[in-house]
Amino acid sequence: MDSNTLWNKGTAATDSVESFTVGNDRILDLKLAKYDVKGSKAHIKMLASIGLLDKEEEKTLQQGLDEILEKIDSGDFRLEDDVEDIHSEVELMLTAKFGEAGEKIHSGRSRNDQVLTDIKLFLKDQAQDLRDEILELFGSLQKLSEKYKDILLPGYTHGQIAMPSSFGMWFGAYAEALIDDMYMLAGAYRVIDQNPLGSAAGYGNSFPLDREMTTSLLGFSSLNYNSVAAQLSRGKTEKALAAAMSQIASTLNRFAADCCMFMCPNFGFIKFPDEFTTGSSIMPHKKNPDVWELVRANCNRIENLTNEISLLTTNIPQGYHRDFQLLKDILFPGLEKMHSCLKMTKYMIENVSVNKNILDDPRYEYLFTVEKVNKLVRDGIPFREAYKKVGKEVNEGKFHYVAKEGKGNKITSVKQLGHTHEGSIGNLCNDKIKEKMEKAVF
Repeated sequence: MDSNTLWNKGTAATDSVESFTVGNDRILDLKLAKYDVKGSKAHIKMLASIGLLDKEEEKTLQQGLDEILEKIDSGDFRLEDDVEDIHSEVELMLTAKFGEAGEKIHSGRSRNDQVLTDIKLFLKDQAQDLRDEILELFGSLQKLSEKYKDILLPGYTHGQIAMPSSFGMWFGAYAEALIDDMYMLAGAYRVIDQNPLGSAAGYGNSFPLDREMTTSLLGFSSLNYNSVAAQLSRGKTEKALAAAMSQIASTLNRFAADCCMFMCPNFGFIKFPDEFTTGSSIMPHKKNPDVWELVRANCNRIENLTNEISLLTTNIPQGYHRDFQLLKDILFPGLEKMHSCLKMTKYMIENVSVNKNILDDPRYEYLFTVEKVNKLVRDGIPFREAYKKVGKEVNEGKFHYVAKEGKGNKITSVKQLGHTHEGSIGNLCNDKIKEKMEKAVF
């Protein structure tokens, strides 16, 4: 076959070999197109600074790269059928147009550090997009927490009625949980934000490259200084972001599970417009939480990304190996799912309605057993004695808890319970949580 690969030395791979080794790379590489051009622009500027390109060659090549970038931004860019990857396509386009000048741009780099640079630039943008989506969801949850802070909600442990909570506490809890996820994402970003360009095939080269210059031009905060260490970052970089995504997915997964349960008529705590649910082919009454079930399922899959990457990269010695190509197959689709789950969660909660009268149901009477124990303790009875007394009332079917204020004996508001410590239903500390998130943002 006629192989249009930059590394072709005169002996072409068979169709079967080339199809197997290229795999899905051509499709996934389109996501890296603009980053490959940006990396090349920085690289040729640096090559000109050390005398490997003259000023006219640099100017011509920069214009050529800008034209390619315009095609990418407009959606008109594509990989030719016989071109292996994005790196080859860009270089071949420049060579076809500018001849010898185009052939010079690969001096001082390898496809190994080129793809590493592209991926790191891509993942930096992805991490920043995830950051912004987390912040948007955080803001929505905090607004709901404040809006419904006085509406009581039954708390559960072991799936059993436990103690009084509130919608403010529920929404606010997931807002604060996102801060832990932001910490993880910030850590992953620091791992990603190191420039590998100039490490070439993993051992540097004899050109006097100015790697600090390309680091600055590409907006990296630091270098992967050691050339071998730069290559060792392949897989580690992807796993760092996957681990952060796993944390985000864990938070969304549990929130989605709560929503599935709370939407169930047996609970009836929350509801969404009918158009946000799905029906049954034979049961006319059904309003299924398919969105939340798919958020939950997709997040379960995202949590497995770290394990997949670990298994792929285990027992690989230093240097580049073709195994790493499959990292894109694992991580890139996972990123798309992560973005869609964050956006859909925000979209759904902005259309949620809460049941403000849940505690009218007498089944929730036992929510207040701890309240009564604590009241007896405040009256001077030792805790264990108070616990036994209330337990006896429960066992004999005589338990009842009278509200301090309000109409009759009915508990109707958070305020009636007098919870005041930080993080209790009467003192959610949403302002403090907001400050903590602001400090967590990278």
